[in-house]
Amino acid sequence: MKSIYLLKEDFKNFPIGEFPYDKNHSAMGEYHFVQYPGYYGKWYDPVCNYRYNGQGASWVITEYCGKHYMEQMRLHNTEPHRTFPTLETGDRFWENYDIEASVRMFNTKWGNAGIGFCAQNSLNMLVFMFEDKQVKLVYRHKENVEELESKAFDYNSDDTYILNVSVNGSHVECYVNGTKYIDIDTVYAVQGGKAAITATIPSAFGYINVNVDEKTDERIKAKREEYSNKCTEAQSRYPKMKLVKKIDLKGCGTGRQVRFGHLLGNGEYQMVLAQCQKRVNRDAYGTISCLTAMDLDGNILWQYGEPTDNMEIGNISADMPMQIYDIDGDGYDEVITAKNFEVLILDGKTGNVKKRAKTPLSTMEEDGTIIGVPDGEYAFDRINPDGMRICNFRGLDKPRDILIKDRYCRVYALNDDLEVMWHFQSDKNTGHFPFAIDINGDGYDELLVGYNMLDCNGKKMWTMPFKVDHIDEIVPGRFETGPNKGKKFFACVAGTQGFILCDFEGNILKQDGIGHAQRVSLANYCPDKEGYEMAVVNFWGHQGIIYFYDSEGNDMWEMENELNGNLLTPVNWTGDGQDFILLNADVKRGGMIDGNGIQVVKFPDDGHPTLCTEAVNLLGDARDEIVTWDYNYMYIYTQDDEPMEDAYKPYKYPDYNASNYRGEYSYRKIFW
Repeated sequence: MKSIYLLKEDFKNFPIGEFPYDKNHSAMGEYHFVQYPGYYGKWYDPVCNYRYNGQGASWVITEYCGKHYMEQMRLHNTEPHRTFPTLETGDRFWENYDIEASVRMFNTKWGNAGIGFCAQNSLNMLVFMFEDKQVKLVYRHKENVEELESKAFDYNSDDTYILNVSVNGSHVECYVNGTKYIDIDTVYAVQGGKAAITATIPSAFGYINVNVDEKTDERIKAKREEYSNKCTEAQSRYPKMKLVKKIDLKGCGTGRQVRFGHLLGNGEYQMVLAQCQKRVNRDAYGTISCLTAMDLDGNILWQYGEPTDNMEIGNISADMPMQIYDIDGDGYDEVITAKNFEVLILDGKTGNVKKRAKTPLSTMEEDGTIIGVPDGEYAFDRINPDGMRICNFRGLDKPRDILIKDRYCRVYALNDDLEVMWHFQSDKNTGHFPFAIDINGDGYDELLVGYNMLDCNGKKMWTMPFKVDHIDEIVPGRFETGPNKGKKFFACVAGTQGFILCDFEGNILKQDGIGHAQRVSLANYCPDKEGYEMAVVNFWGHQGIIYFYDSEGNDMWEMENELNGNLLTPVNWTGDGQDFILLNADVKRGGMIDGNGIQVVKFPDDGHPTLCTEAVNLLGDARDEIVTWDYNYMYIYTQDDEPMEDAYKPYKYPDYNASNYRGEYSYRKIFW
């Protein structure tokens, strides 16, 4: 008898109102760890939907006749792509349970409503639901929905229905109001997992109970403890985090608009923090309001602009045009930036302007043909740079060219005198951070701009066969094993187009529809295997699901850690050639995981800021430090053991091309 409750929920503890969600509906959660205020109870909302903006929450708590109801209030699930509003509870260790819930649909013209179970994540679950005047059992995985069985059922909007599902191994029985409608065996049930309520139409759920028998309860606890013990054992084998610096940002704090470099030419790192403002339309025309150069002891070296402690105007999710790089070869890094429609090269030591030039004009002829801007026309006469990259289009001894871009359409190549060498207006969305790389070995950089590859003169060489959405991040890779061994590729996360592997000629090698693919990294996550593994996470729609692939791009595992801001940055923590995956700075679920999904390094519970996190090799040996910060403080952690004289030093993304939208990599050596 299944007499033990894993869950007994009537929503009575929830105050009347909205289930917590992002009221600004911003992209902050793509790479910031943001917790929204409110009462969550035992539930997690894994769906971030574009239509939040101006439309309120997906889930609201209501009352009728003294009872509370959890109501789903979305009408359509087609933007930005097909999503299924869902609330999840429990964990992936649940199994062999009975689940019962009451549901009333306020709209029966279309859509579905029901209960999810055996959910490893919000895009990997069985669902027993009402749809198309039927009761159906379906399996949702990634972007696929597989109907397993269905029966006719004439439901209406006035009655409340009691749904029951009983899971025993692979055997599933589904009931409505005590009558069995589906009796089936399916391998999808064996995985077990969380329970959920889900609907794509306005619907009210009155209660949900989940029960197991005593032996199952003991087995679930044992599996949960086994995983915890694996994490504890792994954590004992690796260095822990040791706080080495706590920096007061002195009212100059920012989000993930920080760059590290060598401003003073003394071999030590300094940093520049950019405060920003939004103009015209949300993040479409963000601009830098103040730059603050600071050393790692918190001393302000100089400022360009006026700082503010009003951080509300700084909550910006776009990339800002700013890099730290010795572009003139004098041994000191300059700060290359843009403000007030000028591109600027600032002296890294003083902040004084060394060179300046007006940004290019946005011509009237281009208006109406510019893609990716609000209202179909550019807001200003001159370009407001959205991002910036250091490139080598001229084939010099070192990169001395500067790429700037508008939000989603045009890129401009400047030389080190800030003269425009060429520009390209794209017919496809440029994405956020084009990737410069010499793909043919001639010493000149080519440029992957969204789906288009340009040569060093800005001429289109080829294009991928996609038109929808845009590429968020790009990483070059090379197959070290398998039938494609030796072939070079780009690993791209391309929003609704999912995770893409494309060779250097533009041919699509693999495509995985995982929802809105957001971040990607390649590194030596599994040192016992050949090649470099790939980690990908999604965001818009069903957010926060981490997908892990082997070196050939084949699925290995997937997990949902129920947090946003998953960075997937490879961390050289042990100095022995193995990389860990940095998630975020949350004490419980953040930290670093290994290539098996085991939490191997935790953040200390020391009150550190959690908004932003980064891995940077700042101190001592070749191993990475972990930096966390918010608008007030920055913490820097290193390993709690002694520095390693022979620490492994991987080839990683250069400091001078920092971006919130760069895919990350960690390789033994460069191969392009």
